[in-house]
Amino acid sequence: MSVYSKFGVDTIVNAKGTATRLSGGIMRPEVAQAMIEASRACVEIADLQAAASREIAKATGAEAGYVASGASACLLLGTAACIAGLDPGRMARLPDTRGMKNEVIMVRSQRNFYDHAIRAAGATIVEVGLPDRFAGAGVRDAEAWEIEDAITEKTAAIFYVMDALSQPPLPVVTAIAKRHKIPVLVDAAALLPPQSNLKRFIAEGADLVAFSGGKAIGGPQASGFLCGRRDLIMSAALQHLDLDIYEDMWSPPKSLIDKSKLKGTPQHGIGRSCKAGKEEIIGLLTALRLFIAEGDKVRHQRWLSLLETLAGSLPVFKAAEITIIHADDASAVPLLIASLKGKPDAAAAAMKKLIAGKPAIHTDPSLRHENRIIVNPLCLRPDDAGIVAAGLKRVLK
Repeated sequence: MSVYSKFGVDTIVNAKGTATRLSGGIMRPEVAQAMIEASRACVEIADLQAAASREIAKATGAEAGYVASGASACLLLGTAACIAGLDPGRMARLPDTRGMKNEVIMVRSQRNFYDHAIRAAGATIVEVGLPDRFAGAGVRDAEAWEIEDAITEKTAAIFYVMDALSQPPLPVVTAIAKRHKIPVLVDAAALLPPQSNLKRFIAEGADLVAFSGGKAIGGPQASGFLCGRRDLIMSAALQHLDLDIYEDMWSPPKSLIDKSKLKGTPQHGIGRSCKAGKEEIIGLLTALRLFIAEGDKVRHQRWLSLLETLAGSLPVFKAAEITIIHADDASAVPLLIASLKGKPDAAAAAMKKLIAGKPAIHTDPSLRHENRIIVNPLCLRPDDAGIVAAGLKRVLK
């Protein structure tokens, strides 16, 4: 009997990917074992976060790093750091930002629901640019001069959502920001693989970068990390840690928090609700080491082999064509695509049948409007290939 069945919950086959609504991925045994070991002893969390900072800095090329409960939590902490700096009084007032620099510039075509984390810190998003290239009205998007035009004495940061289609290019944006001494916060939550992206955005001038720990890295689902400038990471830490301690008894590691730069000990900060336990921190750091050690080519082949096994057990369908994309691109996640013929809603209907089966099989519906079913291997176990194949045979026969 599984631990889930003890509570009346059915397990599923997750062929969608590391979506939080589907509980993310499956951790490697080494990560799970590290978390179990972490749970059996106590440490000073500030000491553990200082160790995490060193590990993340080594992996990303940043000055420092920090672990929180997810990439969204890291965006909130990063924004709070850009607004409050190292001022304990400002930290205590957030999300009330009256009298502070509280505007965050953002390209309109990069807006998404995750920027709620930016607003939650007390920031006001200032949109720039018109995404004509997406609206079908033209070819243009936000341009560099529009970002620079939006900078005022109230600007706290520029927020950049990294994607292959993001414009203007990040190095152009960071160059503008550096001229005006404004930090750039990058959302790179799902930008792995390729592994080189761990260092790319810092190298391109970003001051803070947020990554998810529970996606391709393979860490705990409730984990993420922030990397970047030491002073901003220090501010994020101060607004996240439990600081319910007498000042004369508080001796945080200087590599993470330099007390000499503070006029007083901050109160609990706005990021307190983004807590990461010792188990999540150790799990993430273990997963990060494994991710780097494995490398893109080996990881890609592992995913590809699973999809090839799946595809090899499928017959030739009259109603669908099966293909694998990104098979030769180690910098991307390979995907199995079932392109359906017939009614425009055939893919949606088939995916609903997969979900209604036992066990439920969840696939990626992002191309259902093109009558395509996507199978993503990130969260599939080896035995799941046969289950997905049987499900596809059932709904596509």
